[in-house]
This record gives sequence, structure tokens and C-alpha cells, in this order.
Amino acid sequence: MSYQVPGFIAFTIAIVVYFVGAGLNSLVPPLRRWNIPEAVTGGLLAALGTLVAHNGFGLAISFDIAARDLLLLYFFTGIGLNARLADLGAGGRPLIILLILTVVYLGLQNAVALGAAAALKLPEGMAPLLGSVSLVGGHGTTIAWAPLISQRFGLTNALEVGIASATLGLVLASLLGGPIAGLLISRFRLRGGAAEAPMVGLPEEAGQPEGGEVGYRNILSTLLVLNVVILVAYSLEGIVEKTGIKLPLFVVCLLVAIVVTNILPLVLPRLPWPARTQALALISDLSLKIFLAMSLMSMQLWTLGGLGPALALVLGLQSLVAVLYILFVVFPAMGRTYQAAVLAAGFTGISLGATPTAIANMTAVTRTHGPAPLAFIILPLVSAFFIDIINAIAIGFMVR
Repeated sequence: MSYQVPGFIAFTIAIVVYFVGAGLNSLVPPLRRWNIPEAVTGGLLAALGTLVAHNGFGLAISFDIAARDLLLLYFFTGIGLNARLADLGAGGRPLIILLILTVVYLGLQNAVALGAAAALKLPEGMAPLLGSVSLVGGHGTTIAWAPLISQRFGLTNALEVGIASATLGLVLASLLGGPIAGLLISRFRLRGGAAEAPMVGLPEEAGQPEGGEVGYRNILSTLLVLNVVILVAYSLEGIVEKTGIKLPLFVVCLLVAIVVTNILPLVLPRLPWPARTQALALISDLSLKIFLAMSLMSMQLWTLGGLGPALALVLGLQSLVAVLYILFVVFPAMGRTYQAAVLAAGFTGISLGATPTAIANMTAVTRTHGPAPLAFIILPLVSAFFIDIINAIAIGFMVR
């Protein structure tokens, strides 16, 4: 028997899931110490609840999570509005380094998948699904490529394998990113700057209410700017597709927001602008938290069980390779700084999960240790724009 939870109820449950996760994080010190996002704690607990309902009572619970897509647009538009040309200029070299590191890792991840599939004598065509299709690519890339892989190799369960791999990768990325950054910050005694304007998330300081000095006027004006930018991105999405370039809508929103925030305030200097304000940080943080809670609570963990130990073995190997690469390649190459430690948490999301997971990991770290604005600029550009194009080329080569 199956039951789909309606959208409004699913959205409400996601809020409850976040508060449950926040409560558990406050009660279990290691969760705070390891920088596990509250939405991850609550979302995994909810997913385990649906697993119990399925295995114990034969009830397959799914959620209508259409609202999640709008939250993703709000979040990435907010990231774009905070992007200054000075930051982008300063981020030129780090962005190129991070892009090169990601491309190298993409090749390494696919090599591990090919080697593991051969060693375990898995069916032909399984390797891409255990590599960058599902891990760097995530659920969206998996859904897009699974039919072609199924047709090319006669792999009837290609979609199930890819979705299971992407799901398990998302869980691992959510759990590993914070501890990796915490280890680096502690080992090298790193600290974030205290004077930076908020990018995503507001510090929870004693005696200061969460959200800071915000009111209904700046919240509404910020929402208005976000909505206008998203509408412009909607109108441009079709134009972008006609050029032959296929970009997710949230990437178009990110790029439009970057252009608008660096032009409009110069043309209209008297116009109140939400960039680097507490109102925008609060909206971005809220959007990300509920997005992640909805993503994790909607995971159908029972789909992992029928794929046997091979999936767990390959994903365990991929996780080990990712952690070693982050500690011994990414962190040193990015300069061994606090920004590099925050990017290490984000790279965990790139390598095993998805861009929102990467941002959630970085947000959890910066809320505790201080802001890292450059990380929030360059990582989305790499993981949500450049790497999608490169990954498509790599996948096309593997499935030929």
C-alpha cells in the first residue's frame, strides 16, 4: 500500500523535521561538534521512520515536494545577489583551482567506479551509475541518463541503481562534510572573520535573537527583489535553451542575480538593495534548511536494500577516496586557510551529494566558526555550472 503526503502537509512536516533535528543536535553534543546540519539530523530520522512504516507495516510513504523547487530558487538567487565583482575578481584564481580539482576528482571517481565494477564482476553499464552519474551528478543527472544507460547496456534496473547510489551518496555527504571541516579547523587552528556581512545563515550568539535586526519591511522588500530576479530568470531560461546550452533553472537564477546585483545598485544608487543584509541571509538560510529537510525526509531508504552489499562496498570505497582527496589534495591546494576548510566541507557535497548539500555543509560550519563569503561564491559556480557540462562529456564517453 502506498500513500503520498500532499504538498502543504509535506511542507509543514519539513518544518517539524527541522525542529526535531535542532532539538537532537542540542541534546547530542557530538552532532554540534561535527557540524551536522539540523535538517540532516531531522531528515534522516524522518526517512528512517518511513523505512519502518514500509518494512513493518507495508506502507510506502512518499511526499509531494514541489515546494522544494521554489526554495532552491530562492536560495541560489540569494547567493547570486550577494556576489560582488570584487569578490569574483578575488575568486578568479581560487575558482580556477577548485574547478581543476573537481575535474580531476571527477575522472578519479569514474576510475574507481570502473575498477570496482570490474573487480566485483558487476553487469556492464553499472560503472557510470556508481560514479559521476549519481555522485557528482546527483538525482537529476541520474534520472536524465538512466534511460540511455538502460538502453545502451540492457540494464533494466539502471534507474533504481542510480537513484540508490545518489541517495546513499547524499546521506554520506551530509554526514561527512562537517566533521572533515571541523577536523581541519581544529588541526590547523583556523578561524573565520567576525566582521563579514552575512552571506547565508546568521550566528546564534548568546543574548541575540536568531535572525538579528530584521523587520517586515526589509523582509518583504527582499522577497520582492528575489521574486523579480527569479521571474527574469524564468523568462531567460527558454532563450538559454535555444542556444543549445541546458542549464538548471537555479543556475540561471544564480547568474541573473550576479549580473543584476552588480549593475542595478550603480544605476539606481538610492534603491534599497538586500545584498549582504540580515534579511537576505535569513531568507536564504530558511530556504536551504527546509529544502534539505524535504530532500532527506523524502528518501525511500527501502529501495537500497535489494541491491546487495556491492552497492555499499563501492560507495564505501568512493567515500574513502573522497575523504583522502579532500584532506590531502583539496585543502592544501586551496591554501590551508579557513576558507579552504569551509570549501573542504562543500567539496564533500560536490563529490558525494549535490550542490545544496555542499552549501548546507558550509553553512553549518560558518554558523559555528565564522563567515567565509568567497566559498559561497566560487563553489556554486563550479558545482552548479561548469562541472555539469564537464560531467556530461565524461558520462557520454563512458556510455559509448
